[in-house]
Amino acid sequence: MTTRATIADVARLAGVHAGTVSRALNPKTEGRVNRATVARVRRAAKQLGYTPNSIARGLRTSSSLTVGVVVPDLTNPIFPPMVRGIESALAPRGYSAVIVNTDGRDDLERLLVDSLLQRQVDGLIFATGHSEHAAAAEVFERGIKAVMVNRDARGIPFPAVVGDDAAGIRDVLDHLAALGHRRVVHLAGPASFSTGTIRAAAFVTRCAELGLEGRVVAAAAYSVDEGTRLTRGVLGDPADRPTAIVAGNDLLALGAYHALRAEGLRCPDDVSVVGFNDMPFAGDFQPPMTTVRVPHFDLGAEAARLLLGQLEAEATGVSPVRIVLPVHLVVRGSTAPPDQVHAAPG
Repeated sequence: MTTRATIADVARLAGVHAGTVSRALNPKTEGRVNRATVARVRRAAKQLGYTPNSIARGLRTSSSLTVGVVVPDLTNPIFPPMVRGIESALAPRGYSAVIVNTDGRDDLERLLVDSLLQRQVDGLIFATGHSEHAAAAEVFERGIKAVMVNRDARGIPFPAVVGDDAAGIRDVLDHLAALGHRRVVHLAGPASFSTGTIRAAAFVTRCAELGLEGRVVAAAAYSVDEGTRLTRGVLGDPADRPTAIVAGNDLLALGAYHALRAEGLRCPDDVSVVGFNDMPFAGDFQPPMTTVRVPHFDLGAEAARLLLGQLEAEATGVSPVRIVLPVHLVVRGSTAPPDQVHAAPG
């Protein structure tokens, strides 16, 4: 049976003390070791096939080297790339992610967060952001390090990494106005989510600035079914029909596609539709969807780096930093100048 290489073996081959090996192979402490020595230690470790024992390291540092990641719905296409981004930042530092899915239920979220804390995760990354965020409030009160990603926990001063939602909505409305649209409806995300309220507020403000006739209808969920239901409700009288629909996310926009087809209407000939997020395959829809691209992988990676920075900092307490990453409009085939039969006069 092959004997597993030890830290002492690496130290002998590299010609250094075992403590130097430990520091050189730990991303948290490698900066304390001369670069040439770090390189020599790594070569020796690779030659011997040595890998650090993360369990033993965790025991020495009173750390589990795990991070809890709380998402509302893993079937929503925006969350897998976000989780991949988180893992990409955690793995090089010796951490792993424990992912839980809450199905958007506050009661289940609290149970799952309790379970993660019982497993002694070092910190949490929340991808959920209800206005009444009981689980996050309890975590904050217990002094546990956490970061919000994609959404804010309003009223709780956790650091957050978000996309520039307001800028995305402004770009959408500028695009539609340039095409000649004047009557626009926003299928807003739930008011209980920060993304829903921020995007809706930006829609109202920009419509006023551009002189557009804008109307907001709120969805109960970010879902295809809600997009279908709301779109059927706003089609109404052809004389008062909106020429464009701005959806709070791509799932609501996909629901708008379904409703338009059910009513015998064409996109974009009769009504243009814009989504938000640029989820996978949005460019393969019929017609390909114009939408706002949000860097979900980068959001996850930045949130993980922010949390690791907190975990490795000697200072206690929370710094309510808010990092905003840029988004950009991707124009495809679901938007076009309005049909002159339906366009507003003037």
